[in-house]
Amino acid sequence: MQRIRIKKLLSEGIAGQDISVCGWVRTKRESKGIAFIALNDGSTQDTLQLVIPETSPAFQKLSQCNTGAAIRAAGVLKESPAKGQRFEVEVVSEIEVFGDADPATYPLQKKGHTLEFMREIGHLRPRTNTFGAVLRVRNILAEAVHEFFQDRGFIWVHTPIITASDCEGAGDLFTVTTLDLEKLPKGNGSVDFSQDFFGRRAFLTVSGQLEGEFLAMALGDVYTFGPTFRAENSNTSRHLSEFWMIEPEIAFANLRDDMELAGDFFRFLCERVLEKCESEIAFLEKFYKNTSIAELKTLSEKSFVHISYSDAIKELERAKEKFEFPVKWGLDLQSEHERYLTDKVYNGPVIVTDYPQEIKAFYMRLNDDGKTVAAMDVLVPKIGEIIGGSQREERLDVLTERMRESGIPFENMAWYLDLRRYGSAPHAGFGLGFERLVQYITGMQNIRDVIPCPRAPQTIKF
Repeated sequence: MQRIRIKKLLSEGIAGQDISVCGWVRTKRESKGIAFIALNDGSTQDTLQLVIPETSPAFQKLSQCNTGAAIRAAGVLKESPAKGQRFEVEVVSEIEVFGDADPATYPLQKKGHTLEFMREIGHLRPRTNTFGAVLRVRNILAEAVHEFFQDRGFIWVHTPIITASDCEGAGDLFTVTTLDLEKLPKGNGSVDFSQDFFGRRAFLTVSGQLEGEFLAMALGDVYTFGPTFRAENSNTSRHLSEFWMIEPEIAFANLRDDMELAGDFFRFLCERVLEKCESEIAFLEKFYKNTSIAELKTLSEKSFVHISYSDAIKELERAKEKFEFPVKWGLDLQSEHERYLTDKVYNGPVIVTDYPQEIKAFYMRLNDDGKTVAAMDVLVPKIGEIIGGSQREERLDVLTERMRESGIPFENMAWYLDLRRYGSAPHAGFGLGFERLVQYITGMQNIRDVIPCPRAPQTIKF
């Protein structure tokens, strides 16, 4: 008999049919000549109850069906008399045990476990209700990303993971090298990367944006969705060294077009996760209380407030709340400032635009005032910034001057300037850190709990 996934069985099963299911034992209990096993196969938040009467040959295998064991069970699907479950399976034949789990050593017994403890057993934590829920939400969000852009005619492009460009100019990059670290070639007192694999220094990418720009200048509307890397030595609950980024780039577009796309995108993601992961969100809401179905529903329907950076500063200066970081025109907004705007002032998502050029990247279009750039940050309640974007500078002379002021080496970026020499056009885009999105949607407080194998300083166990 072919295996049926528990999710499909619970939604499409017909009482009386013979079925075969596989999964991992969550719990087992015996009572008056009958045994009950709660089985989960990862396809759903729910478990399937197996009922094993003492007369069944399967009863003899119960000693091997401990919590964590992988089994296959065949039986008859029946309407369940128990509250809270539609079906159960009466196991009338053998249970096949693929692999037992010793209850003396298996770490995921039926009791509460801290998230910190589960990070130490990252290879087993996906079997828990919490991480099963998070990873299924992550899957649906990834599917929704492609659905949103594909339905709007965007082309998915694959930008390089190994690059010579530092998009943000921050310098926190991982170097990629084949040089012998014990015998590094030197020239003029520094490492001679001309002898390296690519003939120059190479890095793991921090963003696919720059490559996305030249692809948008040929294909119109594109998006990237892939891994990016930051060598920033940040041991916080919001930072990873390896994470995934979603970066659309739209041709013939200005900042307003960019803002509209970002708002539509975020609302769509909230809508999809409620449609396909309501049981997971309900579970996370019940046990962690940092997300809610009601809040996500509101976000899926609510328009975003638009304010300028200058107006945001005025609002923060009027605040009676005492901030840890100073508020002053020309300084970047901190998370506490962003959360004040979303949670206290506007009670919902906010898009802040037109930041001072000194605190934004060189590629953002200079506004007519000569002081600010056509940048935008999407802020959401509880966490602050979740999307950052801008209209790109399409004027060759202005971009050249911005690069000079920012110390961007021209020899590495000649191709980028060519986009402004040959058929330049207005274009815009934004970036959304996928793990930051999953963290917000699930309400998990540490970003290391929304990716299967987190990479952070001193963290590369799995």
